[in-house]
Amino acid sequence: MPTAAASASPSPSPSPSTLTPAPRASSASSSSTPGRRRGGRVSRLLGSSAVQGLLVLVALLWITPLAGLLLSSLRSEQDNATDGWWTALADPSQLSLDNYSALLKDSGIGAAFWNTVLISVPTTALVVVIAALAGYAFAWLEFPGRDGIFLVVVGLLVVPVQIGLLPVAKLFGAVGLFGTVSGVVLFHVAYGLPFAIFLLRNYFAEIPREMLEAARMDGGSEWRIFSRLVLPLGRPAIASLAIFQFLWVWNDMLVALLFADTGSQPLTVALQSQMRQFGSNIGVLAPGAFLSLVVPLVVFFAFQRHFVQGVMAGSVK
Repeated sequence: MPTAAASASPSPSPSPSTLTPAPRASSASSSSTPGRRRGGRVSRLLGSSAVQGLLVLVALLWITPLAGLLLSSLRSEQDNATDGWWTALADPSQLSLDNYSALLKDSGIGAAFWNTVLISVPTTALVVVIAALAGYAFAWLEFPGRDGIFLVVVGLLVVPVQIGLLPVAKLFGAVGLFGTVSGVVLFHVAYGLPFAIFLLRNYFAEIPREMLEAARMDGGSEWRIFSRLVLPLGRPAIASLAIFQFLWVWNDMLVALLFADTGSQPLTVALQSQMRQFGSNIGVLAPGAFLSLVVPLVVFFAFQRHFVQGVMAGSVK
């Protein structure tokens, strides 16, 4: 009987399940069309000659002071005193590395440069590693007081650095860390962690739960899930955090001015000391300032692709 009834119906009516995809496809199309239209308008706008000319003009305005600083650092003090740096474009033979050689040999800038490296690199590495571990724990692990501890971390974001300078200086003096590279690194790590944990926790929380559950069902441990799944997916955010943290520490002068002594002072403090000693001697200040700029520029352009991915990760879904 069932066979006969089935054969007797010439065209079976569609079940509700077969009708479900149609409205989904329609809604998806209607929701994505405005996005594609906006993307097309943005692409056409960026492709116009007027916008490209404006971008080139802004780039030239941004590069001009840097080019002037570089050319001034390569000219002698007498040439810098008599005419402007742009005259070096007509007479490149006056350019030399004598200012850099004198600066690195005689003024202790070389030691300050390596102190900056010893402060910036460990600080960046420690902040990224600790923040990644804490961000994963706050996002996906269950433990007592998780939400309360995370609220404390978020609350630390509003504590300014200036409030902690004097108490921490007394504490470091009592334990023997004041005036050392380790003390400067520890201070930067402590004040960089709240923002880093907040950033990575929010990024890791956007990872689909189904992916983590599937990894757990396949027998993956929490460490394996963190190292093989979460870290690769969070690479744009981690790279952006590393670049920001490195630039903040490299350009810092307030913390180093208070916590570093003569033997552990970074480049920013050493240049400030040189300025007090030599006044407006551009033959010393120009190469020192460009030396402090070139490393952040190299780091930024080396990780530019990851930085853009991290910035755009929260704006495009």
